[in-house]
Amino acid sequence: MGSKAIQMVCVTFGVIGLIGVIVCCALPLWKVSAFIGNNILTAQDFQDGLWMQCVKQSTGQQQCKVYDSMLELSSDLQAARAMTIISCILGGLSLLILFCGADFTTCVQNEDAKPKISLVAGIGLLLAGLLVIIPVSWSAHITVRDFHNPLVPQAQKREMGACIYIGWAAGVLMILAGGLLCCFSKPKSSSSGGTAKYYSNSASAPNKNYV
Repeated sequence: MGSKAIQMVCVTFGVIGLIGVIVCCALPLWKVSAFIGNNILTAQDFQDGLWMQCVKQSTGQQQCKVYDSMLELSSDLQAARAMTIISCILGGLSLLILFCGADFTTCVQNEDAKPKISLVAGIGLLLAGLLVIIPVSWSAHITVRDFHNPLVPQAQKREMGACIYIGWAAGVLMILAGGLLCCFSKPKSSSSGGTAKYYSNSASAPNKNYV
């Protein structure tokens, strides 16, 4: 597979991963109500996200409320906000850099600089993937820990929402794209020195005088 095809695959993975990170950051589906015990017949479904908490009624109506103060949030939620936003910004910038330095674009005319630009984009995608996997894994750990904690009331127990799985998938895609770019973005070796030596030797041959 040529470098152009690999870069196009990396762009596809990166774009899908970036969309997943944005969805993960926006939707309030990090934690959802756990229907266990007496909560099976409840008429309310609680949904927690990075920015708001929503309550969905059995009738289909949904009400959301933005968190009043950032200082009142737990440490994992504050860290998840910061890392997810940085992941979105870093992923978007890395894709722009990749577009500029890709072999299938003409934004950069210097062929020797394109592998270095692609390498920078690959490192950025790797970091963006890690920055989204860390908060979703942290949130998943806390959710599972509280779920099995007997001191937590059943009404306050939560399960992992869809954003956790979306974040894992998006992080894996971005890490895969960054890893492929780092592996295949190698500077092109120049063989001009050997070629010049070959022609200089051959050019001196006709200068001999024969009697």
